[in-house]
Amino acid sequence: MQAVTENAALFRHVTAEKAGLYRAILDVFATAKRQYRLQLRPDEVLVEGNWPDAAPRPEDVSAALAQLADWGNLQSQPDTSRVSSLNDFYRARFLYRLSVGGEAVETALLTFSQSLRRRAELQTVALEDIASRLSALQLLLDAGEDLDVPKVHEVLRDLVQVFEKLADNAQAFMAGVARSLELQQAEATAVATYKRRLIDYLERFLGDLVRRSDAIASMLLQIAPRINAALQQVVEREARDAAPGDELEASQERTRRWREWLDRWKGLRGWFLASDQTPPQVELLRSKARAAIPQLLNAIATINDRRSGRSDRSADFRILAGWFAACTSDEDAHRLGRAAFALNPARHFSANPRADVEVSASTPWADAPPLEINPRLREYGEMAPRGPLPKIRNRDAERGLLAEQFAEEYRQVEAARQRLATGRPTRLSELGELDTAAFSLFLGLLGEALGEQPNPDVPVERHTGDGLLLIRLEPLGVGSRAEINTPAGVFSGRDHLLTISESGLS
Repeated sequence: MQAVTENAALFRHVTAEKAGLYRAILDVFATAKRQYRLQLRPDEVLVEGNWPDAAPRPEDVSAALAQLADWGNLQSQPDTSRVSSLNDFYRARFLYRLSVGGEAVETALLTFSQSLRRRAELQTVALEDIASRLSALQLLLDAGEDLDVPKVHEVLRDLVQVFEKLADNAQAFMAGVARSLELQQAEATAVATYKRRLIDYLERFLGDLVRRSDAIASMLLQIAPRINAALQQVVEREARDAAPGDELEASQERTRRWREWLDRWKGLRGWFLASDQTPPQVELLRSKARAAIPQLLNAIATINDRRSGRSDRSADFRILAGWFAACTSDEDAHRLGRAAFALNPARHFSANPRADVEVSASTPWADAPPLEINPRLREYGEMAPRGPLPKIRNRDAERGLLAEQFAEEYRQVEAARQRLATGRPTRLSELGELDTAAFSLFLGLLGEALGEQPNPDVPVERHTGDGLLLIRLEPLGVGSRAEINTPAGVFSGRDHLLTISESGLS
């Protein structure tokens, strides 16, 4: 715990008050490290720094360097190369370099920044590279006892590097493919453009994935019987470069490297070959890529919903005022006003029974035939004269007819249920002829069962929507055939074993 606390001080400059100054200084040392310059003086840091604001004073740079050395990011040592007098000797002059912890922090921050900027990709080039590396490995393994171990080692290293990059990018893609956060704030035109690009991108990747994954899986199966011996020789070659130690340490190092290569090969197989319990990773990636399109469409629907929100009357009037201001003449303004406020003639009024000519809505009143208005409508606001309400009709006969129809329909459904819900397994080919009611019930039950079936070869069992019946549908052989005669024709298809029972019965 104490070591963790001490190492945490290496990151204090990120959140300190003068974080910008500290980061600019450490960027100078990181650049010098890449240029193989080991030590820097304060005046060199001042000249080479990319300062966020104005250049700091030399004493500020010296104080910041001393603080970074105190936190452990830098190491300092006296600078005696410029001593020309006794006063210079007693004056504090230091050379600074990145410490081991400082180098680790810079590497970590660089990796962190690159990970944030990295965009998820679906790499069709990586699939091509994996296929070519596997093909080269297969040719090398065909040599038998004359195996070129350095060449096999080189091919395996390239294969692992390409595969790890593909896996990392695929995981980043599956973590957030549709860029939902950006799409929520994007314009409709940008979304449409991105939608076309994404769909083309996914179609190209999926086509290449389907085409190459089968070939890669086939090569992996052909290489599998010979790969362990090749990996063993690669491990022996790597072990020769290990640090010297006793025999036990050498044996442990070979075992560790052997397990690492086995894990890498297992990961590669798991990407393209299915195991006993899990599908290959390419199938998951393919399904996620397909799901990216519905996610994009949902994001577009969200944008449309946001755009078609509640109407703002004041905003509408402001837009209408702009339209009026853009009118070039009073005639255009009057026409706009009539259209905006529905001031055109209402020719749909149907109070003129003598009008036998269709009149369009744009016909002026002066050119249209006269419209006769009932004086009662003008006086009382209604046309029908007041009087006693009409008598209530006796609908007992109609109700009786409906009750008979409901009873007959219930009887037919119960008869169909008694015939089908026997609780015993029955082949569809043995159902024989079904009447209209029984066939309608059978189709409804069959549709509910097939809706739960993930693929045609899997048995399925479920309750009906009303919870009264339990259905079990078990497919028979692929070549089996069942035909059911109905009043509407012959219903045929693959034969199944059907069991329908009332809920609570086995």
